[in-house]
Amino acid sequence: MKNRNNQRVSAKWIPIICIVSFFLGVLFTNRIWEPPESNGQLISSRSHDQELPLVSNDCATKKSERNEDALQEVYRTHEAIQNLDKSVEMLKMELAVTQSSRELDSSANERTSDVLIPFHNHDGLPKKKAFIVIGINTAFSSRKRRDSIRQTWMPQGEKLVQLEQEKGIVVRFMIGHSATSDSILDRAIDSENAQHKDFLRLVYSAPLLPGIVQSPENVKYHEPEYWKFGEEGNKYFRHATGQIYAISKDLAAYISINQPILHKYANEDVSLGSWFIGLEVVHIDDRNMCCGTPPDCEWKAQAGNVCVASFDWRCSGICNSVAKIKYVHSRCAEGDEALWSAAF
Repeated sequence: MKNRNNQRVSAKWIPIICIVSFFLGVLFTNRIWEPPESNGQLISSRSHDQELPLVSNDCATKKSERNEDALQEVYRTHEAIQNLDKSVEMLKMELAVTQSSRELDSSANERTSDVLIPFHNHDGLPKKKAFIVIGINTAFSSRKRRDSIRQTWMPQGEKLVQLEQEKGIVVRFMIGHSATSDSILDRAIDSENAQHKDFLRLVYSAPLLPGIVQSPENVKYHEPEYWKFGEEGNKYFRHATGQIYAISKDLAAYISINQPILHKYANEDVSLGSWFIGLEVVHIDDRNMCCGTPPDCEWKAQAGNVCVASFDWRCSGICNSVAKIKYVHSRCAEGDEALWSAAF
């Protein structure tokens, strides 16, 4: 019994043994699990490093797409604003034209009886709105030329009135006034107009131009403001020459509205070109409008491509027009049926 008691562990050692065992267990546990935790950290770190570029690239792509979408939206907005501005400007122009027409209409009754394009018929009913106005430049000394045109292309009398009322086509000889008021030249034009009623008297009249700006005062086409075109001998800027040209309704409205501030040069087609040179205007050089005299215009007429006008460059028109215009008309004209059967 004594030996058994000696082999028993003293009670005081039990707490000490428990504490030592606890610390040994903790130490053993840390050494066992430390490497796996380290490996997990390494794997997690590598995976994170690989995911960062993917996420970064994805963000950059989305950011680029957002920038492109924003630029496209800005462009569309800017385009819409420009279209809106154009629409507003067109409405302003139409309003100004309407106001100008009303002013002209109200002042028509105050004009003298020799007004050439009246706003009302003799019975008081409003006329058909003009579809096109054809102005023929003429001179005081060109009576024979005017008569040759009246005998060929230009209708006369009731036919001229019918053309204006039914088709809206107004044809007039355009001429200004002589330097001396109520001179024999003016009275001759007044008498001719009383007979044919086919003149449009202008406050301003000018001849056609050659290409060179004429600075000497003793020449036919003298340009008093030649200095505006550069050195002497310079040419005019490119513009529609006065032999034949046509302008759109919007450009005609622009001239009508702004005529008080539009500067006039010595030649009417130079003036017109200067008014349009700063505008968004489409210039069309259509050579089909004007071709040579027979056989050129005759061949084109036979092929179905009738020219608007016949023209000889060496004469700035039809050479010896008074004698030749009847021959040109018989060879190159469409005929009256083409005009009266056309629908506008």
